Amino acid sequence: MAGDILVILEQLERERGIKKEVLLATIEAALLTAARKRFGQDENIKVKVDGKTGAFKVFSGRKEITPKNFGRIAAQTARQVIIQKIREAEKEVVYEDFKDKQGSIVTGFIQREEYKSKIIDLGNTEGILPFREQIRGETYQPRERLQFYLLEVKKTSKGPQLILSRTHPNFVRTLFELEVPEVGDKSVEIKGIAREPGERTKIAVYSTQENVDAVGACVGVRGNRIKAIVRELKGEKIDIIRWNENINDYLMAALSPAKITQVNTSPKEQRAEIIVPDDQLSLAIGKKGQNVRLAVKLTGWRIDIKTETTLAEEKKTKKEAKKKAEGILELPGVGKSTLNRLIQGGFDSFDKLLKAQVEDLTAIPGIGKKTVEKILEAVKKAD
Repeated sequence: MAGDILVILEQLERERGIKKEVLLATIEAALLTAARKRFGQDENIKVKVDGKTGAFKVFSGRKEITPKNFGRIAAQTARQVIIQKIREAEKEVVYEDFKDKQGSIVTGFIQREEYKSKIIDLGNTEGILPFREQIRGETYQPRERLQFYLLEVKKTSKGPQLILSRTHPNFVRTLFELEVPEVGDKSVEIKGIAREPGERTKIAVYSTQENVDAVGACVGVRGNRIKAIVRELKGEKIDIIRWNENINDYLMAALSPAKITQVNTSPKEQRAEIIVPDDQLSLAIGKKGQNVRLAVKLTGWRIDIKTETTLAEEKKTKKEAKKKAEGILELPGVGKSTLNRLIQGGFDSFDKLLKAQVEDLTAIPGIGKKTVEKILEAVKKAD
C-alpha cells in the first residue's frame, strides 16, 4: 500500500509537475487531520510519512499510537484533503508557469466558445479570448492553432485566469520580436505602433546600429519575415515606417504611401499642415480616413491635409484680402489699429465700406463717429 502511494506520487510529479516532497507534506497534513478526528484535537498528535517507503506513523508526543485499522472515516477524510491539496498545487503550478509570461506570445488551439468568448487550449491549462480582444471579422475554426498575446494573468479562487488578446498593439510588437532577430536583440527599436486590428498597422522602426537597415531587417529577404507576421494576422496590412527625429520627415513617412509636397508645422500646438498633389489626396487620407488616422496615432500630431490647388486658392484669397486691406490703409485717418478693428468688424474692402452706414461703423469698438465720417468721406472720393 505504502509502495503504491510512492508510485502514484512519482507519477503525479512527472505528469502534473507537482514535486513529490510537496505531495508528501500534503499527505502528512491530511493524515494529521484524520488522526485528530479519530483521537480528538490533541496538539501532541503528530504524523510522519517516510519519504522512501511511503509508510506513515501516528505519535502522541514520543509514543507511537498508530492503530492497526486507521478507520474508514479517517481514510476518506485523508483522501478528500489530498485531492483538494493536489488541485490547489496544480493551480499554483499553472500560475507560477504563466505569471512571468504576461506580455509575451503563447500558442494554443481553439477549443470552444462560451458567451462569445473563445476558450483556448494552452496545453496544461485553458486561456480566455474575450470578444473585445478578438479581431473583428476574423473567423476561428475548432482546433485551429494560433498565437495570442498574454494580456493578463489573474489569480482567482477558481485558479489562474489567463486573458488573451489578438487586438492589442503589443501583439504585433511581440510578433516582430520573435520573427525579426534584430528587433529581439534591440539593434532595431520599435518606436511606435498604430493599429486598427484586422485591417492595417503602421509601425515605426529605428536602427541603433549603423550597419543595420531597420526597414530591411523587418521586411526580410524577399519579404519572408513580414509575410510570416501578416500570415499570423490573417492578412492584416502592415506599413513599416522609418522613424526620424526630424518631425517633418517622420510625418511624411507616416503618411506613406502618399507623396507629400510640403509640411508646415506648429510645434507648440503639435499640429501639421500637409500639402499633397491633387491626385494624392485620397491616398493620403486613405479609405474612410484610415491612413491619416493611423498617422495621427503614430506621431501624436494633429494633421490637416490640403491639396496644392486648395493651397494656391487660399494664397490667392489672402493676397486679394491683403491688397484690399492695404488700399483701406491708405485712407485718411486709418492706421493699422483702426484697420484691424474694421477687418474684425467685417469691413475689409471698399465695397463693404461703400455700403456701410455711420451707425454700422460706430458699432465697432474703438472707432469714434468723427473717424467714421472721415473714412466714409474718403471712400466716396476714392470710388
